[in-house]
Amino acid sequence: MLKFAPEGYPFIVFFGIITVLAVYFAGLLFAVLPLLLTLFMFYFFRDPEREAPSEKDVFVSPADGKVFLIRDVEEPKYFIAEMKEISIFMSPMDVHVNRVPCDGTVKKVRHNKGRFTAAYKEDSSVTNENIEMVLETAYGHVLLRQVAGFVARRAVCRKKEGEMLARGERYGMIKFSSRLDIYLPQNVTVKVKIGDRVKAGETILARVMKG
Repeated sequence: MLKFAPEGYPFIVFFGIITVLAVYFAGLLFAVLPLLLTLFMFYFFRDPEREAPSEKDVFVSPADGKVFLIRDVEEPKYFIAEMKEISIFMSPMDVHVNRVPCDGTVKKVRHNKGRFTAAYKEDSSVTNENIEMVLETAYGHVLLRQVAGFVARRAVCRKKEGEMLARGERYGMIKFSSRLDIYLPQNVTVKVKIGDRVKAGETILARVMKG
C-alpha cells in the first residue's frame, strides 16, 4: 500500500475540499482544475517503501533526483576540513522524502533563513533557506543540507539532536522542487557521476576506502 508523507495531508485535504465544493456549487467542468491539483498532491507527496542495500561501508543517496555537483571542498562551518560534496537536484516529479545515508547519531540540527532562488545555482546552497543536519558516524562526520528552491518554500527535518538513525530511514522532506547537499569524509570513493539519477535510500553514492 502506497504511503504519503504526513506533510502532504493538509494539501491533499485542502484541494479535495475545493474539488467537492466546485462540483456542488459550479458543476463538474469547474471541478477539473482542483481535481487535477488534488491528484498532483497525492502524486507529489507519495512515500514509497525503499530497501537499503545490505553492503557494509557504503553511503546511500539521501534524496531522489539528478546529481549535478561533485567536488572536493573545504567545509567551513562545522568541520573546517576537506570533504566530498555531492549535490542532488529534485524536480517536482521526484519523490521528495529524504533518507539517512548511513547509520549515525544526530549531533546538530540547524535551520538557516535565506532566499528562495533557483536551487540548481551553485551559491543557493548557502544563500537559500536551508536545514543542516550533522551526523556522527563510524566513518566520520557527515553533513546533510536540505535547500529550499524557487518553488519549494519549506524544508522539514523530523529528527532531533541525540537521536540514533539507521541507513535508509526517513528523516524529512522538502516541499516541491529543491536540492540536497551531502558532505562526506575524504576517505570515500564516489560511485556516481554528474547526470546520474539516484533514489533515496537505495542508490549507493560512495564507498569507504579500505586501508
